[in-house]
Amino acid sequence: MGKENTTASSLDDLIEKAGGCAVIDGGFATQLETHGASINDPLWSALCLIKQPHLVKRVHLEYLEAGADILVTSSYQATIPGFLSRGLSIEEAESLLEKSVTLAVEARDKFWDAVKKVPGHNYNRALVAASIGSYGAYLADGSEYSGNYGPGVDLEKLKDFHRRRLQVLVESGPDLLAFETIPNKLEAQALVELLEEENIQIPSWICFSSVDGENAPSGESFKECLDIINKSGKVNAVGINCAPPQFVENLICYFKER
Repeated sequence: MGKENTTASSLDDLIEKAGGCAVIDGGFATQLETHGASINDPLWSALCLIKQPHLVKRVHLEYLEAGADILVTSSYQATIPGFLSRGLSIEEAESLLEKSVTLAVEARDKFWDAVKKVPGHNYNRALVAASIGSYGAYLADGSEYSGNYGPGVDLEKLKDFHRRRLQVLVESGPDLLAFETIPNKLEAQALVELLEEENIQIPSWICFSSVDGENAPSGESFKECLDIINKSGKVNAVGINCAPPQFVENLICYFKER
């Protein structure tokens, strides 16, 4: 058991305090389902922001108790167009995006206020990462695993799709931004350009998916994708998610070399 940890103000600070390896929470939707949530819906886990926000906070607390150093918000599939398609207003959609961050921050603060009073605890004060899923996640057609968004989806369309959601999430006060399940070079470029255009100061990471352990789902080499990220000072880390486990170690080593 270690001494009480002080507030980690950035991703680098947290990793240092955690001994070089910070633990991210686990599958959010899976844990929601264990509590009876029904998420067989195009909104997926974001449906709980509307119907069962208490379960969202409960899952955050459970992962904190299990030792998570980083909480990822329930906003992966929460998009303004997605909420509008359910009959919600723009104001209601933006409020739900804000709520995804607020629920995680409240859970983190509640847990930390309790645990910091315990002598010799070995927890770190967790950071909250606002989850931003790919355009394919919004489409809910599996294209985040193919990178094939069809004709008409160009760089500007992807930036327009992500821009307001990014602005709202940043204004909600997360510690980090987590761009997840990015399947192609085009979307990676859109995200990097958005971070620069909006002059985002919050640390961020971009995680790619992979179906073959060698390339992005689009078939483009990861070298092409990483070249775009490496030219920017706005992305602090890069990784893999939603990929077969046997691919992950080799891909991490490959990414590290580049």
